[in-house]
Amino acid sequence: MKKSYKNVSALSIVCFDLLKANLQIVKMVPASGAATRMFKSLFEHISEGKSNKESDLFLSRLHEFAFSKALLNLCPSQDSNEIIRTLLEEKGLDYGSLPKGLLAFHPYEDGSRTPLEEHLYEAAEYASDGKKARLHFTVSREHRARFENLVSELLSKLESKFGISFEVQFSEQKPATDTVAVQLDNELFREKDGSILFRPAGHGALLENLNEIKADLIFIKNIDNVVPDAKRESTIRYKKAIGGLLLSITEKIKDYLLRLDGEISDGLMAETLDYAESHLGIKMSNEFGQLSVEEKAEWLKNILHRPTRICGVVKNMGEPGGGPFWCSDGHGNFALQLVESAQVDMENENQKEIFSNSTHFNPVDLVCSTRDYEGKYFNLLGFRDMSTGFITEKTKDGRKLKAQELPGLWNGAMAHWNTIFVEVPLDTFNPVKTVTDLLRPAHQND
Repeated sequence: MKKSYKNVSALSIVCFDLLKANLQIVKMVPASGAATRMFKSLFEHISEGKSNKESDLFLSRLHEFAFSKALLNLCPSQDSNEIIRTLLEEKGLDYGSLPKGLLAFHPYEDGSRTPLEEHLYEAAEYASDGKKARLHFTVSREHRARFENLVSELLSKLESKFGISFEVQFSEQKPATDTVAVQLDNELFREKDGSILFRPAGHGALLENLNEIKADLIFIKNIDNVVPDAKRESTIRYKKAIGGLLLSITEKIKDYLLRLDGEISDGLMAETLDYAESHLGIKMSNEFGQLSVEEKAEWLKNILHRPTRICGVVKNMGEPGGGPFWCSDGHGNFALQLVESAQVDMENENQKEIFSNSTHFNPVDLVCSTRDYEGKYFNLLGFRDMSTGFITEKTKDGRKLKAQELPGLWNGAMAHWNTIFVEVPLDTFNPVKTVTDLLRPAHQND
């Protein structure tokens, strides 16, 4: 990652705090994913009838988990299999089937908090205009009522604590975005009753949900990347910083677009091009230099007149996933994008080496501006690159299948956005991919 704002100044935070009172800010959290993979080692423990390194760690430090009291109240037995079954299965806490957002993550003196709760507390600190905090969770239909009930239980306490109101909305991935599954030989995958299997098309399908959110700034963050109160200061600081930076950048883009609507000059062309290249990471093809002044103006207007996002990125410490890259549009132009490993041809040694040597990683830490310079909302569906969808292998009822996934929400679904990368500290990235990640210092409330 060559460009962008490695050190976000305190000025961006001041800018955000000064302007937020007049902004509609929404925090969007994809929260439909089940926690099944989080407990992979525990499922293996009971299915194989023997312990493994992670299940041993889980059992030896059981009392440190936020859910331990509830678990041991249901299961006084000392038998490891019985303890794990009570945690995972429907007869107990049913954590093996619930989404991560509803699990007890962090212990507090007065109880515990789920990721859903932590996102509400966090949103009060930056996704608020000083009077109201707005959040939008995408959830599965199966668990929507439980999310809604939990929010209803929490709101009066939170509104009293922070002195603001909360507006919490929920939506589901649209069934129309589901894609057909096929067998490994590309024949249609059929259910036992003969019906064709349709599957959710990955988080890229949530572009439809994002497209319906009307706000000046939209923060996007994964459900499991939360920390307790004592560890949140850095997160709040950098959320405000990238929010303030986005406000200043979109204001500059607006200024250039308004000027391009007026009298065109070579000086304006040079100034606008320099801004696009130095601040937005855009590299024009050689063809651009051969265009007339009027044609250059139209080209630059097309480049600038797009949704804009800032993506926080962290130093690559070997986490699986994607990162920031320059990508070609096939016509000699290059722009910044977040690329997942599934998009890369790993059989191409050159592409594999470029991806493997990425200096930074995508923690899903975005703030988005989806209005144009005239105040109108963009149709976000028009700015995705459908060629970046990909095929994954899954299983259903023990049978292997191939599934088509739409371009990832922050990947190909935003391929034609203006993108800026900002390096943020590692301590703002604390995902919970396995149950024992909850034992890391970042998830201890001390």
